[in-house]
Amino acid sequence: MSQNVLASAAGVAVQASRRRTFAVISHPDAGKSTMTEALALHARVIGQAGAVHGKGDRRGVVSDWMAMEQQRGISVTSAALQFSYRDTVINLLDTPGHADFSEDTYRVLTAVDSAVMLLDAAKGLEPQTLKLFEVCRQRNIPVMTFINKWDRPGHDALALMDEIEQRIGLKPTPLTWPVGIAGQFHGVIDRRTGVFTRMQRSPGGADLAIEEEMSAAEAAQRYGADWATATEELELLAMTGADHDQDAFLAATTTPVLFGAAVANLGVRQLLNLLVELAPPPSARPTAAGTDQPVDGAFSGFVFKMQANMNRAHRDQVAFMRICSGRFERGMIVTHAGTGKPFATKYAQQIFGQGRDTIDEAFPGDVVGLVNATTLGIGDTLYAGDPVRYPPLPSFPPEHFAVVRTSDTSAFKRFRRGIEQLDGEGVVQVLRSEQRGDQAPVLAAVGPMQFEVATFRLEAEFGVKVQLDHLPYEVAARTDAAGREILRTEANVEVMTRVRDDALLAVFPHRWRMRSVAGRHPDLRLDA
Repeated sequence: MSQNVLASAAGVAVQASRRRTFAVISHPDAGKSTMTEALALHARVIGQAGAVHGKGDRRGVVSDWMAMEQQRGISVTSAALQFSYRDTVINLLDTPGHADFSEDTYRVLTAVDSAVMLLDAAKGLEPQTLKLFEVCRQRNIPVMTFINKWDRPGHDALALMDEIEQRIGLKPTPLTWPVGIAGQFHGVIDRRTGVFTRMQRSPGGADLAIEEEMSAAEAAQRYGADWATATEELELLAMTGADHDQDAFLAATTTPVLFGAAVANLGVRQLLNLLVELAPPPSARPTAAGTDQPVDGAFSGFVFKMQANMNRAHRDQVAFMRICSGRFERGMIVTHAGTGKPFATKYAQQIFGQGRDTIDEAFPGDVVGLVNATTLGIGDTLYAGDPVRYPPLPSFPPEHFAVVRTSDTSAFKRFRRGIEQLDGEGVVQVLRSEQRGDQAPVLAAVGPMQFEVATFRLEAEFGVKVQLDHLPYEVAARTDAAGREILRTEANVEVMTRVRDDALLAVFPHRWRMRSVAGRHPDLRLDA
């Protein structure tokens, strides 16, 4: 191997070691987008946090760029932000928390090296939180837990630790511990150093919190019973062995825990510092062939998200690509693993919410936006050098179905273009029904809010008003051509073609009906 190649590989390895790529995940309303803003604020890449989705005279959060998100104060799509902090490059992926958008969240989790899970201090572990922890466990993703909203009334801190351990099987190892119960938050003790940091919300809460380090004697004198309680709880934690172990954290068997309040920027600096110090950098990544692609190998990456119309002036389409190995250079010609065809990367950008800047190079862990990448789709692998292909991304079976139509015949071309775009982004699945024809495609979704996003975007971005006619189906299973012929004789059953891959989906009103039909036709192929 030449000295130039060795030097290049070493440079890539150094750059990869500087990256921290993580997702912020949680149940809806636990504060993901607010935390995203707070982290960016502490890295000093924005001047003020937008916080609570533009309440009052405050701006909407940077990561919630879509009009529907800004109007309704919810995150309905994942967003990427990249910024530098200390000597580290942070790639932060904000995710939608609503269960209806689980597929988008799960795709994001394939593109990160760790996750920050937010728990609402008053609500603890909620259903979506449990599901996300389970996904992280299956993928061996190390998880840091941030107990959010400690400035409001909530559960006892030790009770939350017990709940985490008992319900998800991860041993909590608090790195910071609160002085003061939820709703009476004075600050945190760093368990590794013993230093107490008093915290106070800045006026308005949109700027960095006011922090002051205090000695134990000063804290004891000022906070009395609250300080005594906190020190007693720390002794209990030490007795139970709830101390941070880096190897156990990286093996995804423990979860470091921190306390704070993202909306007031309390405890956020501590989280950002610990992410830099403890979260794993990019490492060798498993391929579809069962091998591991080293970070210092030739360039490779995969597309985990498609998004159009982020810039309304240009109406372009962006493919979000996670770089897995090697050095990416704008303009390089790479190979599309699925087609074997060359792909030019002329328009490559760094993403910061809706904002974008052209970049010339990127390294493992980075998320690059490839603009006008109309030949790419979710899950596609790009590589240079020896062929590489990464495993397919997870796909969820739909549970809701609706025929979508427009009565405006002059808008039909825009209607078709919008439907194709939403399908390509994975906002909904688009099905073709023989009995309804191409002018009335069927939208299939994991949750009904996906339909709201689809209809909103068709009108807002394409100027097409549509109507939805919901179908009485709740279950879908893949079948084949022989299965389609068998099912033609069955009532309340329909076979449709999924447009993106021509797969045949048999849809049923409920699981009982599917089992009944399968029982009468033992040769029928039904893959749920």
